[in-house]
Amino acid sequence: MRKLIAWVFLYSLDGLLADQGTEYWKFCFGLPPDPAETEQKIEVLRSADLHLMGRTAYEGMSEAMPASDHPFTPILNPARKVVFSRTLESAEWANTTIVSGDTAEEIDKLRQGGEGHIVVWGGVTLWRSLIKLDVIDELRVDVHPYIAGEGTRLFDGVPKDYRLDLVSSTQFTNGIVGLRYRRYRP
Repeated sequence: MRKLIAWVFLYSLDGLLADQGTEYWKFCFGLPPDPAETEQKIEVLRSADLHLMGRTAYEGMSEAMPASDHPFTPILNPARKVVFSRTLESAEWANTTIVSGDTAEEIDKLRQGGEGHIVVWGGVTLWRSLIKLDVIDELRVDVHPYIAGEGTRLFDGVPKDYRLDLVSSTQFTNGIVGLRYRRYRP
């Protein structure tokens, strides 16, 4: 079965996700790019043949990506994408399907077909749901050098005994630390 990789951009050392428009959102997106960080992300994207996201993540990405000059654009625009949403009625971004059924059942179906990894872009509701269902095989967390103090915590409401094993860590020149964890399964 294919590996499910959740990719989280944790914009704060204190475990918070950035709300668009906040000071720490602006700070994190204002960091200078590190070519090694970009290449690492592109490598993961190329290894995936399916990209999952929740409605909010989809709406932001589908608005920005199609006409963007971002390095992810040539990979994501033609890629197969699945949006988990019970409210989204249509998806205009190429190769996008909306699913609204039982999340665990939908994940099982998606794991059956294809050859590459499945990358989960978020948002927080989808990530938490997948953690609670214990279907994530690998968690990649990019931690930014900032302390926000308040905001949305990624791991609120998830199981207390959710063990991960560190596979690798990479410090980038812009201060971001990339952490790669595998779900511990005895």
